Amino acid sequence: MKISLVLATLGRDKDVADFLTSLTCQTYKNFELIIIDQNRDGKIDAIVGQFNDCLTVRHIKVDFVGNARARDYGIGLAQGRIVAFPDDDCAYDKEVLKQVVAEFTKRKNLSILVAGSYDFSSSRFSIGVNSSKAQYFSRFQMMGVEFTQFFDRNKIDAKQFHLDHDFGIGSKYSGGEGFELLYRLLRVGNTAFYTPGIKIYHPDKDHYKLGTGRMLMYSTGVGAYIRKFANQLDVYILYYIARKMFVAPLLKMLFALISLNPKKLAYSFYNLVGIWRGFFAYGR
Repeated sequence: MKISLVLATLGRDKDVADFLTSLTCQTYKNFELIIIDQNRDGKIDAIVGQFNDCLTVRHIKVDFVGNARARDYGIGLAQGRIVAFPDDDCAYDKEVLKQVVAEFTKRKNLSILVAGSYDFSSSRFSIGVNSSKAQYFSRFQMMGVEFTQFFDRNKIDAKQFHLDHDFGIGSKYSGGEGFELLYRLLRVGNTAFYTPGIKIYHPDKDHYKLGTGRMLMYSTGVGAYIRKFANQLDVYILYYIARKMFVAPLLKMLFALISLNPKKLAYSFYNLVGIWRGFFAYGR
């Protein structure tokens, strides 16, 4: 079972080297790496060259930016049955690909597998929606984040397997591309399973101590994808309107007030502002 890893990258070099190093340690070897390089300065040319003898790498340079667009471009080049979109600042535990293949082999009807996101620790979760419990999930409890998702192209309608270019870094709305894709695939009946036993490492960049600007930027994507499905008269998106646009951020603000944590209060407030901003910006 061949795996295609589509890596969209811009502006990073050492992190890319760290990820490629983690791939050389994989116990499962039937995979290819497709690098969609959006740098204009040859930033990672020498780095990629160091791994050509030990990894199957296709280094594709493009003249456009945007995570979603780059990943879509990579889907068109992928030769593997399983496709994933690692971030250019993540790293894989050495057993990741072996475990991915084992899960898809064991669960015959599985379309989407989601791994746990860890903050370079074996026990501390990082960004995304994580749980200590392995579980099947639906669009009402979407798990993981885009760089932890693996897709079986034999089980997914090819017309549905694409990213919306309005979402993601370098696009109109800076976040939400992974959840937009996941919600859309779950809506048409694809089966998804989450397991924290598969460990992908990524720095925790969503913590409120890193400031409010990042939250404001990414949360606009959440509001925009909610509005996208609301515009399609998807009644089930009402759940996310209630949860993401009212209940969750207001509860977080309340807890921040009770705990006398002004930074967390500001972070939660800008989360709410960003979601509503994205919701109205997406429009009709």
